[in-house]
Amino acid sequence: MSVLRCTDCGFDGARWSDGDIERTLAHANDLLGYVLEGADASVVSGVAATSIAPDDDPMARTHAVMHRVHDVAAARRAAHEFEPMVGRVDSLQASGGGVPKTTIPVAEIGPDGVFGDVQRNRKHHGRPWQAVCLYSSDLLATLRGEGHPIEAGATGENITISGIDWERMRGGLTVTIGGTTGDILMRTSSPAAPCTKIAHCFVDRHWNRIDHDARPGWARWYTSVLVGGTVAPDATVTITA
Repeated sequence: MSVLRCTDCGFDGARWSDGDIERTLAHANDLLGYVLEGADASVVSGVAATSIAPDDDPMARTHAVMHRVHDVAAARRAAHEFEPMVGRVDSLQASGGGVPKTTIPVAEIGPDGVFGDVQRNRKHHGRPWQAVCLYSSDLLATLRGEGHPIEAGATGENITISGIDWERMRGGLTVTIGGTTGDILMRTSSPAAPCTKIAHCFVDRHWNRIDHDARPGWARWYTSVLVGGTVAPDATVTITA
């Protein structure tokens, strides 16, 4: 299987395991759909009119999927004006595997996510487009107000952010965080699906309280890392198309 690198979409085949490729190809339509959520019908139909050509090389097919996601995000950016959102980093979390993730004073972020952070379940986590998990500290406060025993990092998020209208989050957005040595750039890919591992964070174990399909605007979001760096709390976060 060949190793591909693409300077346009940032794909680097050296970072993709066989499992990453298998799971990404299985979720190709989902990844495109998250970029197109809420888009005008003309944009959606234009994307639907073109398809990814089949290829015998799974890595080439995976690159084609990720490149298509990149192109669709660019097309939507050109078709729709997006008012930038500005917030700040409230806390940073990592763990040696599983949840909860505990607070850390600073986070060193690279292509594989937060240094020292481990995903115990590699079947559903750890793809290159799942490198960092973001969540809203404003939503966490609302959830606590509803009586849910939830804190930052309890559901596996690496970075909690305040001041962002979470209902506007979608795939293909660029997240810029002011790092201590330069801006960190990430791109949103998909909402993180909740599971029974985080059920203890919710009244009556109703973990689907933050499920994207059941409650749009309440899910955590995964991102890929375009440019890494070191980040500390109170850093400015800017989200653009």
